[in-house]
Amino acid sequence: MEVIKKMRKKEQLDNSKELIEALDQLEKTNDISKEIILEAVENSLLVACKDEFGKADNIKVTINRENGKVSVLSEKTVVETVEDPITQISLAEAKETFPNAVEGQVVNIVITPKNFGRIAAQKAKQVVVQKIREEERKVLFNQYFAKEHDIVTGIVQRYTGGNISINLGKVDALLSESERVKTEKFSSTDRIKLYVVEVKDTSKGPRITVSRTHPDLVKRLFESEVTEIKDGTVEIKSISREAGSRTKIAVYSNNPEVDAVGACVGLNRSRVEAVVDELRGEKIDIVVWSEDPRVFIMNALSPARAISVEADPEEKTAKVIVADSQLSLAIGKEGQNARLAARLTGYKIDIKSESQILSE
Repeated sequence: MEVIKKMRKKEQLDNSKELIEALDQLEKTNDISKEIILEAVENSLLVACKDEFGKADNIKVTINRENGKVSVLSEKTVVETVEDPITQISLAEAKETFPNAVEGQVVNIVITPKNFGRIAAQKAKQVVVQKIREEERKVLFNQYFAKEHDIVTGIVQRYTGGNISINLGKVDALLSESERVKTEKFSSTDRIKLYVVEVKDTSKGPRITVSRTHPDLVKRLFESEVTEIKDGTVEIKSISREAGSRTKIAVYSNNPEVDAVGACVGLNRSRVEAVVDELRGEKIDIVVWSEDPRVFIMNALSPARAISVEADPEEKTAKVIVADSQLSLAIGKEGQNARLAARLTGYKIDIKSESQILSE
């Protein structure tokens, strides 16, 4: 970096304007305040001076904002008889520099050590490097924080135990075992889409939590594929998902002339298949949302067809009757269809066949 090169050159010079010029350039190119850096350098030099001068509290360090000259000043009170040479100066000695000095006056005595410009340059370089790193970390954090709760594309790097290291461009993320779909297998350099669950700022840069199991990954994938969802014509009302196996998604159209399910499926199933491909073959049921819980529950149990639905909105329970031939389909393999429908609607669903009802 050009700024750091200038700072290295500055180490060979005392009280030069190169320090100021370098900081001016840094302010323009990196949007880092010159004043903030100069104050940080002054504080850093102050610590060094206090170590040298017995940690005196009356020491001040100033850097001239025009020419970069560094001055170390000691505030001393003018007295007739000096009892504390660190904080006091005799009237006679004070008059050598300040002819009009009087007893009790506080004066600033220059005590700048030799070659202090070199020390200042070294400290300045350290501060600049630190500030640049802080700024780069801040920029990275802001860049990925803006993508929190959205999807990003990453490149698979390697497996580390049950986790996968993913390169997101300027930063790496770890796809943890708990956020992975266990049936998915990836090879190095595979490009995959991930849902950004959380972005935290740390001293080592942003820590990004990503997921392949989060239900909103499906939601964001549909948003990227379906124009009608992007423009608000079609809304995704709810999603229930068993990652890697099956997802149910409830959609609603704000325009009576637009078929919500058809928009999500796409011509020749192109839109839904694009999402299915990204999810490595996960099955997706798209159903119509309804404010009538009876209708919504009936739709949610698709592909099974219900004969009747009784819903209790207060208790959030529902009783569903299906034909005998539809019972296994309504419940699904290991209860999956009924389980997903219950999550999608928010209702506890009791499914029974016609023959079960007759035998009660």
